[in-house]
Amino acid sequence: QLQLVESGGGLVQPGGSLRLSCAASGFSLDYYGIAWFRQAPGKEREGVSCISNSGGSTNYADSVKGRFTVSRDNANNTVYLQMNSLKPEDTAVYYCAAGLRPCSYIRVSYKFWGQGTQVTVSS
Repeated sequence: QLQLVESGGGLVQPGGSLRLSCAASGFSLDYYGIAWFRQAPGKEREGVSCISNSGGSTNYADSVKGRFTVSRDNANNTVYLQMNSLKPEDTAVYYCAAGLRPCSYIRVSYKFWGQGTQVTVSS
C-alpha cells in the first residue's frame, strides 16, 4: 500500500517545539518533492513549507519563516518539519504531501497525502 504517515504532533505550550515526521511506505521518496500543509478549524488548507527531492531547495510561508525547518532523510524515506517558537496560531492539522513537480503549494500538484497530525499550541 502506497501511503504517507505523519507523526509527532501533540499539545505544546507557546514558545515550545515539535518535530513532525512524514514517512513513506510502499514507495521511495527519492524522486518526490514534499510539502507540508496545515488546516486550522474553519480555514482553508495552506502551504507551510516544501523541499525538493534532493533537499537542495526549500521554501517557507512567511508566517513560519525563521521558526520552521524542513529536512529530509532519503535513506530512511522520511521528511521532517522542525517547528520552534510555536505560537497559538500554529494550531492546526498538519499534512505532508508528495509530488513530482517543483516545490509549490498547489495542492493538485501532489499525488500522495498523509492523514494528518494534530498540533495544538496552548497554555
